[in-house]
Amino acid sequence: MVLLTIAGAVIALLFLGNIPASICVSWEEWWTYDGISGPAFWGLINPEWHLCNKGRRQSPVNLEPQRLLFDPNLRPLHIDKHRISGTILNTGHSVIFTADNDTSTINLYGPQIPVNLTGGPLSYRYRFNEIHIHYGLHDQFGSEHSVEGYTFPAEIQIFGYNSQLYTNFTDALYKAQGIVGVAVLLQLGDLSNPELRMLTDQLERIRFGGDEAPVRRLSVRGLLPDTEHYMTYEGSTTSPACHETVTWIVLNKPIYITKQQLHGLRRLMQGQPDHPKAPLGNNFRPPQPLLHRPVRTNIDFRSKQNGKACPTMHKEVLYKANSWKQH
Repeated sequence: MVLLTIAGAVIALLFLGNIPASICVSWEEWWTYDGISGPAFWGLINPEWHLCNKGRRQSPVNLEPQRLLFDPNLRPLHIDKHRISGTILNTGHSVIFTADNDTSTINLYGPQIPVNLTGGPLSYRYRFNEIHIHYGLHDQFGSEHSVEGYTFPAEIQIFGYNSQLYTNFTDALYKAQGIVGVAVLLQLGDLSNPELRMLTDQLERIRFGGDEAPVRRLSVRGLLPDTEHYMTYEGSTTSPACHETVTWIVLNKPIYITKQQLHGLRRLMQGQPDHPKAPLGNNFRPPQPLLHRPVRTNIDFRSKQNGKACPTMHKEVLYKANSWKQH
């Protein structure tokens, strides 16, 4: 009976395609992170989002250390160290910082210079475009990627597009080798990453969906933890339309977020002040099947013990994930 009710509701959503042309419908209004418009139904809401249900290289995934494949050819990831300005926005689905990539823009600090991502598993130069923040309404969950089934309170995702092949982020979303996503998991701590604090300091100004605020001179590189180790795999964007054009790089160490910063995130609402809807949190997609994709790493887990190579990487795993069960 419950399944019939859900199916009926989904069919009702699909009939939106027959709404008269005089009524403008944005598909962005119809997906959420729970219920009948949640991740399990994204591919049914809009036929153009079929990869969300039928794709074979979907993200996020659960990372299992025992299944990692050491690749000695992986290079260190490099992100330009100069600062960049942009806008932080409450989209109603997430918190997104978008860089002002107009190179003709001149502000108080001179012309804006794009931030590039190179190295790692990348064969091309990628231009930084945006940062997404995913988080939970409780400390037990919030991140999209997980480690051995354990999740973190939050995750930031740094996205860039292949600027050697494509003209902009939107164009690259649909194309092979189009996007890079750098995932940094956030652990609860007493002292926050200072660049993360630059973003969370603006949260009171983006309390409701559609609110935005300027952010000046952010160091994207400063958001990275102090490690050159990472895991990488081929995947997708983690929201509709789930494009399978993303090379993911998950860094092997968290950065820290405070309880106060998480409280600020959890005060954000999806809607406008007159109709705030639900809190913005719990904006994470569940892990997707890895299927036969390899997850490569530059962590050489062949440590020497008593003159013998010992295939263990535990001393190099720098995460301390939440140890409680997921609900």
